[in-house]
Amino acid sequence: MAAVSAKAVVLAVVVILSSIQLCMGARRRMELYQPNPADMLSYHDGQVLHGDIAVSVLWYGKFTTAQKSVISDFLLSLTAVPQAASPSVAQWWNTIDHLYLSKAVQTKANGGGVKKTQVLLANQVSDDNCSMGKSLTLAQVSALAALAKPRNDGVALVFTAQDVTVDGFCTSRCGLHGSDAKSGTTYAWVGNSATQCPGQCAWPLHQPMYGPQSPPLVAPNGDVGLDGMVMNLASMFAGVVTDPFGDAYYQGSRDAPLEAATACLGVFGNGAYPGYAGDLKVDTATGASYNANGAHGRKYLLPALYNPSTSACSTLV
Repeated sequence: MAAVSAKAVVLAVVVILSSIQLCMGARRRMELYQPNPADMLSYHDGQVLHGDIAVSVLWYGKFTTAQKSVISDFLLSLTAVPQAASPSVAQWWNTIDHLYLSKAVQTKANGGGVKKTQVLLANQVSDDNCSMGKSLTLAQVSALAALAKPRNDGVALVFTAQDVTVDGFCTSRCGLHGSDAKSGTTYAWVGNSATQCPGQCAWPLHQPMYGPQSPPLVAPNGDVGLDGMVMNLASMFAGVVTDPFGDAYYQGSRDAPLEAATACLGVFGNGAYPGYAGDLKVDTATGASYNANGAHGRKYLLPALYNPSTSACSTLV
């Protein structure tokens, strides 16, 4: 993976409020941030998710079959066999496994053998009629995660449709991940920003709400809202596996941490700088920008990942 200097990175300061322990990692408006070399993202001896991670999905609101397949194929791509062409979603996931999960488990096991971590797509549940209404609190998002019936040591994913509002969505977050330490369950939520704030939660696939108004990139799957959801899902999923309970990999305060992907906000390719996503691959047939190949011929745009060893953001291209 290519590396981008941390000093050139646009980072987010995350503020998450919830009635249970909320971790970590909501994407916010981009702000310039100069990291303190003495306070880089590091391991705090806490628990990470590893081994076989079962993912349960709750679709809240109306999603078309085509929209669901964009996200489902991304989840399958994390550990899909056979491997997609390079650079791939699986390579992005392997970076998380190598830089974070395996190292943490080896530390706990005093250097013992570690099983490769795989993501398994388990059950999917749809709530087309929005049983809790179309304006949700963060506590309701947590309750919806429970309805997805996550397995032990698994992750519940909640996806809200474009006409559903969530507390803080578009103003302070594009997604979040959280946990309940008592039950040991974790979850992540991401919303479809297509009609509410694509300039904030789907940049660079839409013109930004603030700053230089450069032309947007073409969405790799032809749906700005869903492709934006994948970008945010990737960021939140990286956070929930590397810092599920707020005591593993993070930088700064536990109440507002930077994590594996949120520490590289706005970086997608080599050479990125504020307002520029970096050098990306372009599909010659569609003109779409991407940096990862996935299952069933899919292409995705995924965030860079912070490398604790080099104090830089590593990208696929």
